[in-house]
Amino acid sequence: MENYSKARVVEQPSACPFPNLSADTPEVRVKDGSKIRNLLRFALSRMEANPRGTEEEQRRPTPDEGSQEGPQEAVGRPLCKQIIFTACGKGVSKAITCAEIVKRRLKGLHQLTKLTYSKVLEVWEPLEPAAGLDSLTVSRNLPAIWILLSKEPLDWDQPGYQAPGRYDALWAQAAGREEGGGVTGQRAGHRRKRGGGGGGGGGRGKGSGRQSGRSRESGKGQT
Repeated sequence: MENYSKARVVEQPSACPFPNLSADTPEVRVKDGSKIRNLLRFALSRMEANPRGTEEEQRRPTPDEGSQEGPQEAVGRPLCKQIIFTACGKGVSKAITCAEIVKRRLKGLHQLTKLTYSKVLEVWEPLEPAAGLDSLTVSRNLPAIWILLSKEPLDWDQPGYQAPGRYDALWAQAAGREEGGGVTGQRAGHRRKRGGGGGGGGGRGKGSGRQSGRSRESGKGQT
């Protein structure tokens, strides 16, 4: 491919894996270049009664880079009970970050996560058109994620369901393992073992040998 350059990337539309959703459920499409601040502004304005930064948003409206609608369009609309974050490729980690921040801001949200693949078409054009090379179209399947956050209970039997408060519970369990002898405790014990076994044993052995040698020499001088 040294004779080609990537001209454009076309992402094929994919169907939402969550059926029976309300028609007004916002779908936030997260891109690799989207700003998390703008994404959260839009999401919280649709889910929270008095989100932070709403007054500032009214004074200085800026379009959201990652969603289909801008934050200024959400002002004055009825609040939604559900919201979707979706991304593919390099934007997956950013979509997860947005969902976790919203969950920590709005307590009691139910989560349902689906992992799929999104089809992307890459169009490559020849560097020298006079060389007689044709343009190439490469089809790639990128991993995609769909995260549904809902104020209403969801079907907990579905794979990918996460109950409210699960995030804080996992952090509490991890902290308990560390305090009760996790990685930190093992390292400290390992250090104590090295200090007690090597230095103490060697010192006692050398000290006893020296004392016995001196006592023998003094004994020989006296006789």
